[in-house]
Amino acid sequence: MAKIAFIGAGSLGFTRGLVRDILTFPLLKDSTLVLMDINKERLDFARKAVQSIVDRGNYPAKVIATMDRKEALKGADAVLCTILAGGVDVWQHDILIPKKYGIDTNVGDTRSVSGIFRALRTIPVMVSIAKDMEKLCPNAVLLNYTNPMAMLCRAMQKTTDIKITGLCHSVQGTASMLANWIGAKDEEITYVCAGINHQAWYTEFKRNGKNAYPAIHKAVSTNKKIYNHEKVRNEMYLNLGYYVTESSGHNSEYNWWFRKRPDLIKKYCTGGSGWNPGEYAYILDHYRKTATSWKKDIKDWFAKGAPMNLARGHEYAASIINAYMGGEMFKFNGNVPNTKLITNLPDDVCVEVPVVATRRGFEAIHVGALPQQCVALNQVSVAVEEMAVEAALTGDPTMVFHSVAYDPLSAAVLSLAEIKKMVNEMLKKNKAYLPTFKKFEA
Repeated sequence: MAKIAFIGAGSLGFTRGLVRDILTFPLLKDSTLVLMDINKERLDFARKAVQSIVDRGNYPAKVIATMDRKEALKGADAVLCTILAGGVDVWQHDILIPKKYGIDTNVGDTRSVSGIFRALRTIPVMVSIAKDMEKLCPNAVLLNYTNPMAMLCRAMQKTTDIKITGLCHSVQGTASMLANWIGAKDEEITYVCAGINHQAWYTEFKRNGKNAYPAIHKAVSTNKKIYNHEKVRNEMYLNLGYYVTESSGHNSEYNWWFRKRPDLIKKYCTGGSGWNPGEYAYILDHYRKTATSWKKDIKDWFAKGAPMNLARGHEYAASIINAYMGGEMFKFNGNVPNTKLITNLPDDVCVEVPVVATRRGFEAIHVGALPQQCVALNQVSVAVEEMAVEAALTGDPTMVFHSVAYDPLSAAVLSLAEIKKMVNEMLKKNKAYLPTFKKFEA
C-alpha cells in the first residue's frame, strides 16, 4: 500500500486529476492519499472531492486530510507539490511594479522579473519541504508542479538529497499540437526534446520514423490560422529552426524580441495562445476572479453530483509513481540536474530532458549538445536562474539585482539604474515573504 502525500492539495484541479490517474493503476488503487493544505476550507473541499472519486471508482483507497505538513510527509512513498507562496495580494506587485517601469508582463510565474520574485518567495518553502522529507520520508520521490519550475527544482536539488523532478505539461502538449498541425496521430510521433523548462527544443520530431520538420515548416509558413495561433513560437521556429516548448504567451517573456515595444506586443502577443492581450490588468483580473470564484465553482461541481471521467489522463505523475512502486518503467521529460546530459549547458543546473522512472528513482538520458542558436537562449536563462537561486538561498539583495539585470526582457526595456530602483521597490513589497533576507536594498 503506497502512501502518497499532496502538499498544496487545495489546488483542486491538479489534485482531482492526479488522484483519478493514480487510482487507475492496480499497484496504487489501495493507496493512502494524504491531502495537506494550509487553507482549511480548500482542504475540506479537496477531501470531499477525492473521496467522491474513491467512492465512484469503488477503490480500496484511504483518504486523509491534515493541515500538518509533517504528518502528511511521514512515511510517504511519493510527494506531489502544487503550492502557491503568497496570494494575489502580493503576486500582483510582480506585474504592477514592472509595468510602472515599462515592462509589460504576460503570465509572470516562470521567468523575467515576475518569475524571479515568485521564486524568491517560493524557494524557502520548497527547500523546507525537501528538508522535512529528508527526515520523515528520505526514500520518497518528490514530483513538483509548482512554478517557477527550474528555479525551484534547482534550489532543492542543490541543497537536499531527495529524489526530485519537476513535471510540466508543455512537452507532451506541444508535441500533440505539432502532430495535429501535420495531420498525424500522437502514436505516430516520436521526438527528442531537451533544454530547460518552458524553453526546451525538439531536436528531433519524427512521424513514423521520418523527419516531420518539413511538414511542420509547411504548416507554419503557409497556414495563416496555424501561424496566428502561436505567433511568438512560430516566429522563433521560423528563425531558429527548432520548435520550443510552452506557449507563445510564456515565451514572449523569456527573450528580447517580442514585448519591448507596444507595437511588437500588438503584432505578436495578442490572440492565439498568448491569452493576455497585451494588458496586465487582464491577468490580474483573471487571477482575482480565480481567487474568489473557486468556491462557487467547486460547490456547483458537487451540486451536479461531482461528475468526473475516471479514465486516466495525460499527466506523468501517476505513471512515475507506479514505476517507482515496482510497476512498468516510464519515460517522460523531467527537470533534473545536468550531469553532462546536455553538454553545452553548465554542470548541475536544472535541465529538462528525457528521464526514465524505475524502482531506483529517476534515470536521466544523455542528449549531447543542443544547436548553438537554441542553447544560447538557454544559457542566458540559466545564468539568470542561477543568480536568483543563489539570492534566495543566501538572502543577497545585490544578487537579485544582478539576476534581473541579465533578464532579457528587463534589459531590453530598462537601464541598470532603472532596474536597481525597480528591484529595490519589489524587495520591499515582498519583505514578509523573504525569510533569508536581512537587507532589502541592492
